[in-house]
This record gives sequence, structure tokens and C-alpha cells, in this order.
Amino acid sequence: MAICEGRTVIITGAGGGLGRAYALAFAEQGARVVINDIRAEAAQDVAGEILAAGGQAIANSDDITTLDSAQRIVDAALEAFGEVHVLVNNAGVLRDRMFVSLTEEDWDLVMRVHLKGHYCLANILGRRWRDLAKAGTPVAGRIINTSSGAGLQGSIGQSNYSAAKGGIAALTLVQAAELARYGVTANALAPAARTAMTESAMPEVVKAPHDGSFDAWAPENVAPLVVWLGSVESGQVTGQVFESQGGRISLADGWRTGTTQDKGGRWQVREIGPVVAQILAQAPVAQKVWGS
Repeated sequence: MAICEGRTVIITGAGGGLGRAYALAFAEQGARVVINDIRAEAAQDVAGEILAAGGQAIANSDDITTLDSAQRIVDAALEAFGEVHVLVNNAGVLRDRMFVSLTEEDWDLVMRVHLKGHYCLANILGRRWRDLAKAGTPVAGRIINTSSGAGLQGSIGQSNYSAAKGGIAALTLVQAAELARYGVTANALAPAARTAMTESAMPEVVKAPHDGSFDAWAPENVAPLVVWLGSVESGQVTGQVFESQGGRISLADGWRTGTTQDKGGRWQVREIGPVVAQILAQAPVAQKVWGS
């Protein structure tokens, strides 16, 4: 049997790029897919591909950044397929500028689409799954969030995007801790693939090879991990952040208490410089900010 047979998944930003690749891969594994994208025609095109291949899908173009409009997405899924088991928060937007050149609109738009967009659907579905679990209905809910290398290491010219994606990684840890009791897992992915966003930011880096060699930037490379995380088989994996690009899957090593000096009493100001220098000398060197 296909790994996601009978499961319903909502994928945001699924009209192209990674979202489209996820949608096709989920459908191939038996899932019923809700293709959400603010570009209604793009969403319909992907749903049409799935239907033409014998799968089950509906298109939806409701806004993910308010609870009212996000509720309409969930309602459409429930009306079409009866239940929702998986949420893939994939939709995103860029407004790249050096930090001092960012406008308030640049900041607010990226925060709204990424951070609030990750909140709305997950909040609605989290409450639904909690209520089902409390009523005695077994739940195998899956939240798959989208962070980024920019959120994990920072990226020059992307302070708004980096802050939002870092926030999503932290949000994932809290969701995992709070929702485990209801049968829900939450994991995040930092994918590296060719999408409209990466093509606009680094077109030469992500372009497809023309010599028949492995296309390490193809979005289809990331999809198997996402589909597995959305399946019932991944129930023991939660609160993790994975990086995926080409044939590589990595587990991100998040913030943790590191090298420590403990005096056993209050430090004097004059003592701080030498002790910080000692801590930094003993600590592993951090990965560089992207672009530095």
C-alpha cells in the first residue's frame, strides 16, 4: 500500500516549485491533496495534473495569513475529503534588502506570510486534532514547517527573511512539545532547491544542468523526505529541523547550552572580557552567515 493512502494533506504555496513537487509526490503515495496558492490558476493547474494521473486533489486560493481565511481552507478540505491529517506550511515571499534599507512594509509582509502564515492553519488544525484526541479518536497529525538555511545561519541581505525563518524553527520546537500528547508531530525543513524565489536570488547557482548529470537543485529531490514526514511511519520523529538538497539529508544542530565558565558567584565587570575570550576559544566555530 502507498505510504500515505487515505491521508489528506494541505500544502500551501503549492502552485509551483517545492509545493508542486510535494503535492505530486504526496498524490503518488495515495494522499488526497489540497493545493493552496494565492495564484488560483497555478493551484488549479497542479490539481489538474493530479486528477489527470488518477489522484485526488482540489485547488484553493484562500489567504493563509488570517484565521478566517485559513478556516476556509480547512473547511474546503473537510468538505472534499472528510478529514485533514497533514499540514505542509510551504508558502513564502522575499523582500531582500540590506537591513538599513528595509522598509516597514518589507518587514511586515515577510513576517505576515512566513510567521503568521505558519501560525494560522496550524492553530486551526492543532485545535481540531486536540479535540479529536480528547474525544478518544486516534490522531496521527503532522505539521511540516519550512525554515531555511537563512533562518539557521543568517543571510546577508535577508534579515527579515532570516528572522522569520529562525522564528519558524523555534515555533516548531514548541509545537512538537505541546502537541505530542494529542498524537501530533511537528518538524521543520530547510530545503535548498530551484524555485521562483531562489531563481530570483541566485539564478546561476540553481540553474539546471544540460549535460544529463544529476540535478541537485531539482525540487523533486526534497519531496520524498516531506512525504515520509507526513506519513504514519514518522510518528516517532518530532521537534526536528532537517536540511535537504539534492541527495543530502542533514539534521540541523540547533541552539543548545554550549561552552560554559561558572565562577560560582557574581562576575566582576573587569573579569568578563577574559572569560568570554576563553569561552570563545574553547567553543566550536559557528557556521558563517550566508553571503559573508
